[in-house]
Amino acid sequence: MPADDKTPADIATAAREALVRVVRGAAAYHLNACVRCGLCGESCHIYRADPTPENLPAAKAAKVASHYRRYCTLVGRYLPRLVGARDFTSAALEELVEAVYGRCTGCGRCGLHCSIGLDVAAIIRAGRHVLASIGMVPDGLQRTVSNQLETGNQMAIPRDELLSTAEWLSEDLKLERGDEAARVYVDQPGQRILYLVNPREVKFFPLSLMAAAGVFHAAGERWTMSSKFYDVTNYGFYSGDDDAARELTRRVMEEARALGVQEVILSECGHGFRSFRWEGPNWLGQEYPLPVRSVLELLEEYLAAGRIKVDPAKNSARVTLHDPCNLVRWGGVSEPQRRVLHQVVQDFVEMTPNRQDNFCCGGGGGMLSMSEYGDRRVASGATKAEQIRATGASIVATPCHNCADQLLELSKRYKLGVEIQAVVELVYSALL
Repeated sequence: MPADDKTPADIATAAREALVRVVRGAAAYHLNACVRCGLCGESCHIYRADPTPENLPAAKAAKVASHYRRYCTLVGRYLPRLVGARDFTSAALEELVEAVYGRCTGCGRCGLHCSIGLDVAAIIRAGRHVLASIGMVPDGLQRTVSNQLETGNQMAIPRDELLSTAEWLSEDLKLERGDEAARVYVDQPGQRILYLVNPREVKFFPLSLMAAAGVFHAAGERWTMSSKFYDVTNYGFYSGDDDAARELTRRVMEEARALGVQEVILSECGHGFRSFRWEGPNWLGQEYPLPVRSVLELLEEYLAAGRIKVDPAKNSARVTLHDPCNLVRWGGVSEPQRRVLHQVVQDFVEMTPNRQDNFCCGGGGGMLSMSEYGDRRVASGATKAEQIRATGASIVATPCHNCADQLLELSKRYKLGVEIQAVVELVYSALL
């Protein structure tokens, strides 16, 4: 929330300056382009769950556009009522918080179905940037960003806990693989890859980390994690705080340099992939000095080169695949996971629709960290639940831990009875 020592006029000025700073070129076009046809509604998982006017993607974008017109157009400056232009009043800012954080995950599906190609997600993030600049990020989301900046990971997991988890996972892995050399490596300089993970893999889903370590071992990979900066997520991207997003990116790339690795591999995280692979160089203002890839691409490479041997009969249950929005629609990685799954599971079936047209599960956009929108978040997953049910699958593979958390809740709420697994877990299960 805004600092207590700021007057409403100070806050409005800061918000206006942030808006002018972020809205340029193509962004300005999108703010002026909506023709209010309403076709975006059925493409939005939140609107489909609750078809009220406030949930229309165009209506959310209009909240941001009303302030753009007020401060960035001639008519809006002098005849604001004529064009629906609004000042940054306290009430208007609270409405903006609700629209851009509470009613949108920024999944971008509406843009695919817009009659004029309006990029609603870019408009939503512009609104989030404005709110982040004046301290109006919802508390749970801001706390996650602060954790990353202060401790190096979004869950504030102490270094000792990471090392302890790595140690007992290593012992289990040695037993499972029957090889004393199998382990979870941390802070090992001179390895080929630096592996970034979602801290949930350390705290709540250690089998995902163990599975990745097992696959790396089977492939003869030289790899390490860093106890300083191992977090693949970047919640500055979600909050709209570009300064925080830039700093988190810088720290990881500096750690990669310090460890002397040749490549950064990102574990299964939708927004983490988009943030580090595509947005990071823009935040830093320069190209990365080394490659950054998804572990999905690496797994496909292992299989193609024969570095790992698998038996799909070891995964005999029917498996379907959820496509994370930031990985697939925004990140362009849709086929490696499919080629991998076709080789490691016996019965793979697609959801309909899929790939770039797949529906958001409802867990993106930082929604999982904003408890005040929890009911809406789970309700918005109804479309995804029906997609899953229609496949008859008993396992949903999803290359994203935010999606995994949401899908676990959806399975309980909608009685789907499905198991949620990362792709790397299925690869590990299929290893010979």
